[in-house]
Amino acid sequence: MARRKTIPDAQVLDALLDALMEAGPAGLTFARAAQTAGLSAATLVQRYGDRDALVQAIMLRAWDCLDAETASADAQEAPTPEGAIALLLRLMSPERAERDVTDGLLLLREDIRNPILRARGAAWGYRLAEALGRRLSPDPEKGRRLGWQMASVWQGAHTWWGFTRQDTAERAIRNALEEWVRDAVEGKGKTA
Repeated sequence: MARRKTIPDAQVLDALLDALMEAGPAGLTFARAAQTAGLSAATLVQRYGDRDALVQAIMLRAWDCLDAETASADAQEAPTPEGAIALLLRLMSPERAERDVTDGLLLLREDIRNPILRARGAAWGYRLAEALGRRLSPDPEKGRRLGWQMASVWQGAHTWWGFTRQDTAERAIRNALEEWVRDAVEGKGKTA
């Protein structure tokens, strides 16, 4: 008879995400994962197979959490450009801004290299762009384009904040998004 799992996979994978962020995919060993998760390395090998499968499982769980967080923000934020900004800022909490702009880049590399994770990221990107687009234009095609643009501005503003640190992450990213909405959506940009 098989033993019952005493610690559910979701709990194990959530605990291991921080270790993966710190060590990077190449630096996460079964010994480190076992210490973090409170399980033996042998148990982790039994559950996930090899290290690459463990890393993929952790990252797929992170995508599951981001999908749920995005769906919740989409359901709760106003169907306006301001609601689009609020949605994005909910996905980038001030507490995680530093971690996401530095350690998160190690995971982004893995997401892009692994076809399963890359497909998962692309699917999330389409859902995010659609959620933003509904808030930016009643025209579905224009909304789709604006949604992708806004998501790009959001990610770019977060990355550039990581270099400049001229303000808090939230304020710098909010300012970039508000300026983009004024220019691209409301057409209130400055003229030369």
